[in-house]
Amino acid sequence: MGCLFSKKSKRKGKDGDSEQTQTEEPKQYSWDKREKVDPKDYMFTGLKDQTVGRLPGKVAGQQFAIQDCENCNIYIFDHSATITIDDCTNCRIFLGPIKGSVFFRDCKDCKCVVACQQFRTRDCRKLEAFLCCATQPIIESSTGVKFACFQYYYPELAFQFKDAGLSIFNNNWSNIHDFTPVSGENNWNLLPEDVSVLDAVPLPDSEELKAVRVATDPNKSIIPVTRGQRPKKSDESCLVVFFAGDYTTANARKLIDEMTDKGFLLVQTKEVTMKPEDANRVFKEKAEDFMSLLEQGPVVALEFNGNGAVEGCQSIVNEVFSGTKVFVSQSPASASGDVDNFYNFADMQMGM
Repeated sequence: MGCLFSKKSKRKGKDGDSEQTQTEEPKQYSWDKREKVDPKDYMFTGLKDQTVGRLPGKVAGQQFAIQDCENCNIYIFDHSATITIDDCTNCRIFLGPIKGSVFFRDCKDCKCVVACQQFRTRDCRKLEAFLCCATQPIIESSTGVKFACFQYYYPELAFQFKDAGLSIFNNNWSNIHDFTPVSGENNWNLLPEDVSVLDAVPLPDSEELKAVRVATDPNKSIIPVTRGQRPKKSDESCLVVFFAGDYTTANARKLIDEMTDKGFLLVQTKEVTMKPEDANRVFKEKAEDFMSLLEQGPVVALEFNGNGAVEGCQSIVNEVFSGTKVFVSQSPASASGDVDNFYNFADMQMGM
């Protein structure tokens, strides 16, 4: 039998009666030309007392595995598909945006900073996570798990969030589901409000990883630091909704800076697509003002809390965003309903 990837052709010789055999080169396909992936480049295993990591661009959406590491500082400064962390002890870990899931299994005394679509733990003890999670985080057969809001920045991080398909405004870090609750016990808690990310994961001390220009000031975090499920400090909240456009993210960040500088609390944020019927339910008599804007893309919603939050939001929006259409709660009396209507709708859509 002939070779599958070659075939013989015959052609006449110069004298017309002799034959020469020519072998054609195998056809090249795109997957044949693709650079081969070495699994070892996407794995840390069996390490002890080391600082290791991957620089931006070195993981580029691949899967990654970390296992059997002890007393290590580990930094993945890039986006990835999924990450598993197995049988690690006393490690400090930073994980850049993960398009799918991150799974901690059989780990103890570990601290991490993580951004992901899905977060899960199983059979873990004493785990601390500064978390950005697009869906509800899940713990299973785990104890002593503590959570805080993701707070981190380096120049490439915003692009990595986009490459991973994650929104900086969709973060359910404190909405934890315990798959195996124990009556009378609490397997998870929230870390104190004033906790520093550096208490959990220090800056890298290796020369290679120092090249990443990390900032851990909460005010510089790529993810807006939210209060989450902690009790609100006031009965008054305000809903603000920005509509899709070239400056939506910048406008939302500007309002967050202005409001938090005045002492108001950012409770939660959300980026979600709305349909006309959704607008009628959330914006009620104001809905018609925003219908045409819904076709441009997702909206970004912010909830602020504090006495005078509605007046504060209205004042800043009128002064800073006077040429931009923005929904702002009209009064403290209606604001609570605005918040409930929007986030009930958003939670249902995100869960679909």
